Amino acid sequence: MNATNDSRPTLLVVHHSPTPLLRAVRDAALDGARHPEIEGVNVRVVEALDATAADVLAADAYLLGTSANFGYISGALKHFFDSTFAEYNAAAEAGDVPKGRPVSWWIRGGYDVTGAAKAIRSLTTGFGWEIAAEPVEFVGEPDDATNEKLLELGGTMAALLMDPTTDPTMAQTMDQTMEDPR
Repeated sequence: MNATNDSRPTLLVVHHSPTPLLRAVRDAALDGARHPEIEGVNVRVVEALDATAADVLAADAYLLGTSANFGYISGALKHFFDSTFAEYNAAAEAGDVPKGRPVSWWIRGGYDVTGAAKAIRSLTTGFGWEIAAEPVEFVGEPDDATNEKLLELGGTMAALLMDPTTDPTMAQTMDQTMEDPR
């Protein structure tokens, strides 16, 4: 059961979106996660500086969002990883949470996202999470194609948590996504 006392599986969206541009990027991904065809999934949205280990432990999948700052992820998202790792790792080692939980992310950079992408891959690997949908990593203003990718990213991550008996076509889409998430 997740932190909201809701029995539905939870997609935890942890982000750092301090500007109107970054909030628009976040909202595009959330539009996908909250698509009307996605049923039975709790989408919990938490600012990176407010997220706790309890949030992470209660979730079933993770969608992360950040800007690329000076070749790295935002300090807020790094704080999220730093402040939740010990408790999450202890629970994972005790067998209280399964390894390989699904994760993906978006990164928006002004000039480059290479260092931020490398960092987030390393950090999520350290948590034992597995990339479940193609991350959206881009530079500059999001165009229509980027917004569509963000919508698909959010939708895919939420759909992974749906009960496959709810919508057989969603289950087929989930299977195809899991076969080749990149």
